Amino acid sequence: MNPDGAREKLEEVLARVGETIVGKEGPLRILLVGLLADGHVLLEDLPGLGKTLMAKSFARALGLSFSRVQFTADLLPHDITGGEVYEPSTGTFVFRPGPVFTHVLLADEINRAPPKVQSALLEAMQEYQVTSERETHPLERPFLVMATQNPIELEGTYPLPEAQVDRFLLRLTVGYPSPSEERGILARRRERKVDLEPPDPVLAAGEFRTLQRQVEDVDVDPSLEGYVVDLVTATRSDSRVEVGASPRGSLALTRLARARALLEGRDFVLPDDLKELAVPALAHRLIIKPEPWIRGLRGTSVIRELLDRVPVPKVRG
Repeated sequence: MNPDGAREKLEEVLARVGETIVGKEGPLRILLVGLLADGHVLLEDLPGLGKTLMAKSFARALGLSFSRVQFTADLLPHDITGGEVYEPSTGTFVFRPGPVFTHVLLADEINRAPPKVQSALLEAMQEYQVTSERETHPLERPFLVMATQNPIELEGTYPLPEAQVDRFLLRLTVGYPSPSEERGILARRRERKVDLEPPDPVLAAGEFRTLQRQVEDVDVDPSLEGYVVDLVTATRSDSRVEVGASPRGSLALTRLARARALLEGRDFVLPDDLKELAVPALAHRLIIKPEPWIRGLRGTSVIRELLDRVPVPKVRG
């Protein structure tokens, strides 16, 4: 499929999801870029802003299977991954897959799960497999985790370890709708007379996986790769940052820029692709020193400042 054909398909997906999610064109585009780049997404925002509906709508529109797990403190690893179950008819143990065996897994309030559960999910996110007893079971691709967490409610939560936060390709916030958008939400609900249902599929089974592979054909100029390295290196030398972004951050930003280029109908990356995605790709990978953190400094502000300071290369046509 040529870049224009890919763009038309992906724009149709966005339009279909936009029928259920009102007024969030920016976050929806970034979220689709993350999924197209074959990465896991961390949605960090307040309750009631449509994160669950967003995940379910994208899964449906992309023609992918969907599972949701509500993370709680009493959750066990096999509640997610599945486990060995005794089969009386054969007298043997058989593996019964858990909800992780899907294309899109919504890990709702992921920071409420204990560390053992988070570790079990980490293997699935990184290795695309589940280990149970004596066997390893591969996960069908694409396998995409969309995790949510509430940034203000900390009681009864287990903060995600930095190793797991770093596995998310990007972190995204949705934000409140504007008053006019919220009026539109109420008007649509009144006209439908029923609760909202996810949209009909746009892509056939396997078609989205083909688009994901096409991202690898998008060209990145060596000067832009150097720009990514300069930007990531600057996070490590910033006096306010305890730990900067790792090479995984460089790879993540490049992958996301390629996916955004394909979404825009191009087979090459522009500097704007990198600048647009630098904050969601890198900010959550920084650990701010205690004193600046207490004063309110966050990784988002650091990345935005570095984008203004690090020179952008001129790319030849």
